[in-house]
Amino acid sequence: MPRPLEVPVFWLSHHHADEYNRTYVLAGVRVCARCLGTYPVLAAVFLGLFALRSPLTWAWDVPVGLGLTLPALVDWAVGRFRPASGHNAVRMLTGVLLGAGLGRSLYVHVQRPLPVVLLAQALLVTGVAVPVILATYRRPRPE
Repeated sequence: MPRPLEVPVFWLSHHHADEYNRTYVLAGVRVCARCLGTYPVLAAVFLGLFALRSPLTWAWDVPVGLGLTLPALVDWAVGRFRPASGHNAVRMLTGVLLGAGLGRSLYVHVQRPLPVVLLAQALLVTGVAVPVILATYRRPRPE
């Protein structure tokens, strides 16, 4: 049972001790490298698209949305099979790309729920994440 001081104090601090190589320490709090790239960019893109009164449909929404989602998904999947692999700079970069893709999807979604781009992203993530999680589920965690 973790002591009270060991409980994560920030919602982007979701890694176990054996995965601290996937985090940065900011003000004494461990923050996921990919999330650190994802969420600020997602917010900036989302708010920026509103400020620019961006159109709700672009011909390239689905391929660009999937293309921006895929690098983070691949990097995450590789990391599940090879936990010691990868670098935080790459995780953060893939998070930036993911944030851009999700920012656009969320912008459309809040105005026209469940746009095709969001559904395509959800299908891609589910189609990759479920098999990867099932394949790595029984992997022993270092103590």
